[in-house]
Amino acid sequence: MGLIPRGRSVLFVGDCYYNNYYLSRELRKLGWRADTLSFDFGNRNLDYSHGQDFVFKYSDVKDFREHWKFFLKSIARYKIFHFSGAHGLTFLKPNEYPPNLSGDSIYERTLRFSDRLTGHAIFNDRWDLKLLKKCGKKIVYTNNGCLDGVSQTSFSKWTGPESVCESCVWKQRPDVCSDEKNLEWGRIRNQLADFQVLLGGNRADLNINSKIHEVPEFYCLDPEVWVPELSIPKEFLLPYSKDTVKIYHAVGNYDSRTSQSKRNIKSTHIYTDVVNRLKSEGYNVELVFIKDVPSRDVRFYQAQCDIFADMLTFGFFGANIREGMMLGKPCVCYIRPEWREQMRAEIPEYERELPVVSATPDTVYDVLKELVLSEQKRKEIGAKSREFAMRWHSAMAGAKRFDQIYSELLRN
Repeated sequence: MGLIPRGRSVLFVGDCYYNNYYLSRELRKLGWRADTLSFDFGNRNLDYSHGQDFVFKYSDVKDFREHWKFFLKSIARYKIFHFSGAHGLTFLKPNEYPPNLSGDSIYERTLRFSDRLTGHAIFNDRWDLKLLKKCGKKIVYTNNGCLDGVSQTSFSKWTGPESVCESCVWKQRPDVCSDEKNLEWGRIRNQLADFQVLLGGNRADLNINSKIHEVPEFYCLDPEVWVPELSIPKEFLLPYSKDTVKIYHAVGNYDSRTSQSKRNIKSTHIYTDVVNRLKSEGYNVELVFIKDVPSRDVRFYQAQCDIFADMLTFGFFGANIREGMMLGKPCVCYIRPEWREQMRAEIPEYERELPVVSATPDTVYDVLKELVLSEQKRKEIGAKSREFAMRWHSAMAGAKRFDQIYSELLRN
C-alpha cells in the first residue's frame, strides 16, 4: 500500500459490529481506498466483526511502537477517518497498553509531542485526533445509543410505556452512564467530528447539532450473508417442528446487561412471560432465546425463526431487527412516536416505509398472537422487510450514500 493519499480514501477506525467491514468492501467497488482497523482487547470484542484489514493488539511495548508507525503512515494514506461508538474518537488508546510503557523512548517522545500539540502532557487528551485535524483530515463519527451525547436525565424523560432507564443495569453505574460523563463526551465529539451519523432520533442535549444526520445506510449488511434461503448447517438446526412458530429474541453480553431480577433493556423478561402465556393457551409457539453467539453463526438460528422480537421500551431497534428484516422476517419492536417525527424531517421515505411492527409491553401479547395465527401476514410483512432492508440497509446502499457524503466532505 502506497503512502500518497488518493483523493477518495477512508480508514474506518474501530468496529461498529460488521457495518464498517461491509461498507468498506462496497466502497472499494466505487473506486475508494477503504480499509478497516479493529482493536483487539482480548475479550471477544471482535466476535461481532466479520473481518478487518488491520488489527491493533495490546500485549507489550512493541505493539505501541507498531501502532505509532501505523498512525503516522495513515496520515499519509487516508483523507477521511471514520470512527464509531461512544468515547471511541481516539486512534492510540493509552489505557489499553501494558504498564511497562513508561520509560520507553518512543512513548516518552509521544508524551512530549502531545504536550506541544495540545498544551497538555496527558496522552489521552485526544491529541491524535487533533493532529489529524491539523493535517487537514476529515473526521466522521457514528453515534452509538442512548448515552452518546445525551444525559441520563434527558433520555429518561422521553415518553413511552415506561422509562427504559428503569430496566437498564447501567442506571446506577456512573462510570458507564451519567449526566456528566455523557455530556462531556458529547462536547468532545461535537468539537472534533466534521460529520456524524445517527439513526432513530434521540435528538436531545448534544445530539441537537447541525453536524448530526440520520443516515440509515451506514448500518448496513451483506444481503448474501443474510439471505432468506440460507442453508443451515446440521449443528445449528433447532429442535422444533416446522409447524411450531418460532419467536427469535437475542441479547449480546446478556449476563452483564441483565439485573438479578432478569430485567434488561431488550425486554427479555417481557417476552418470556408473553410466550409462556401463549403456550399455556395452547398455541404452538416457542421462544428461541440466543445469547453471546458469534455474529457469523447466529444467522443460522435466525433464519429458522418466524418472528423477530426486540426492545419494547427503548424506542428503536438495532442489529437484531436489521438482520431480521434482511432475512425477510416480520419484526416487532417499540418505535417511539417522537423519534419517528424526528426521522421524518430528514429521511421521510425511510420513516414512511419502515415495516417494523411497533408494540409496547401492554400490546405485545396481541401483536404476537396475531402474527402467530396468520402465516400469510408473516409472509407479507417479511417480504416488505427484505425489500426495505435491501433499499436502506444493504452494503450497496451504504456505499452509494457514503460515496456522496465523503465526496462532499472532501470538497469543503
